[in-house]
Amino acid sequence: MGAEGRRFKSCHPDTPNAAVASERPKILKNGSTSVKSTVEKLSPTRVRINVEVPFAELQADFDRAYKQLAQQVRLPGFRPGKAPAKLLEARVGRAAVLEQVVNDALPARYSEAVATGELRPLGQPDIEVTKIEDGEELVFTAEVDVRPDIDLPDLGELKISVDPIEISDEEVEAELDGLRARFGTLTSVERPAQTGDFVAIDLAATVDGEDVPDGRTEGLSHEIGSGQLIDGLDEAIVGLREGESATFTTALLAGEHAGRDAEVTVTVKSIKERELPEPDDEFAQLASEFDTVTQLRDNLTEQVRRVKRIHQAEKIRDQALETLLELVEVPLPQAIVAAQVDTALHNAIHPLDHDDAKFAEALEAQGSSREKFDTDNREAAEKAVKTQLLMDAISDELQIQVGENDLSERLVLMSRQYGVEPQQLVQLLQQNNQLPAVFADVRRGLAVAAVVEAATVTDTDGNVVDTSEFFGPPAGSDSASEDQGALGDDQHADPDE
Repeated sequence: MGAEGRRFKSCHPDTPNAAVASERPKILKNGSTSVKSTVEKLSPTRVRINVEVPFAELQADFDRAYKQLAQQVRLPGFRPGKAPAKLLEARVGRAAVLEQVVNDALPARYSEAVATGELRPLGQPDIEVTKIEDGEELVFTAEVDVRPDIDLPDLGELKISVDPIEISDEEVEAELDGLRARFGTLTSVERPAQTGDFVAIDLAATVDGEDVPDGRTEGLSHEIGSGQLIDGLDEAIVGLREGESATFTTALLAGEHAGRDAEVTVTVKSIKERELPEPDDEFAQLASEFDTVTQLRDNLTEQVRRVKRIHQAEKIRDQALETLLELVEVPLPQAIVAAQVDTALHNAIHPLDHDDAKFAEALEAQGSSREKFDTDNREAAEKAVKTQLLMDAISDELQIQVGENDLSERLVLMSRQYGVEPQQLVQLLQQNNQLPAVFADVRRGLAVAAVVEAATVTDTDGNVVDTSEFFGPPAGSDSASEDQGALGDDQHADPDE
């Protein structure tokens, strides 16, 4: 191995050749007084680390390399692990030993240089060995994305305005009707089907006159008007009597013909209408813990209010983030953005067997295009990474700490979502090295809560909005609520990953 070295590929893009700034040499302080490292700033989000390791500092790495070789190489007359270093070197060659030493030494020396430079890397480094000669110093460079410096505004000057909460009688009655529907009874009718009816139907789909695989279903139960099945189905059923059929055209959403138009024939097997119970005290006692329908309506009113408070809190959170993103310049590490773009594309195209043609057809069926998808995907990734970096900077500025309860509550919430026991979830996260990402996400949620707590929040009528229900207590408190975690996080990949 000569001065040309080796390059370990990573996801990071090429960077400018000239550095915009550099730091004076720093001495590593982990007991190695002669290992030197310097840091060149290539851009606001990328650095090059230059490291020089005296040959004498590699002795421990040589010892480990010989120990590993002794376990791998069998020499006559010696038990495994007991062969002398000189004989091992004679068998495999000095160059092979040197290569093993470099492979073992680079990760630790890189980590030391990062710690000495007080850097906060994002992702994996691109390492190049520029000099490694027997008996001479090891020299290598490492280029890596890092967290940028971000100038934060005075959070106390942020102003947020949202619509006031208003509850109409119609909204409460809609909730009451929904409850009545749960206790309704279905009765067969001899008339054409209409919106709101429950029908049993058979479906059969063809494309270009050929039957679609798995495109035939019999005895499917469906509520007309629910929109839960394919587009055009409800319109085709309305007006049909029992035993009648209709054919309509719709785009298939899945399978090998996803995105293509299909001819779908629907046959009505039965029609039933739902009869609702009267909204009286007797119904209130049947459907709830309340004695009167008035009490039930009051409770439904509070439920509507609660839902609207949650939506209002979400708007407060979103507006706080949007305001900050407009005020603050956040340099973007493009490799991190590109990785997030690739992940989103993979998730979108994976159900279509990574077939670009099928993906394009599916997008067109939704009134979109691949060009629009790529543009939107890129913008979403940039916004997500900006938001994460900004929340991390605020967390550092405010010295936000994640308490044990904060993390436990998030893990319990996640375990419910995934249908597993909390301890099992923790094991899965540990196995996939995802706990740091969860921790970072919880911390960002606390940062959002701190931003909202510091801001002035009013409704459009000028009334101060109490945000403590969803964004208090203060960030970093070990009693932070589960609601705070749900509203405070931004579900995207961690830049550190």
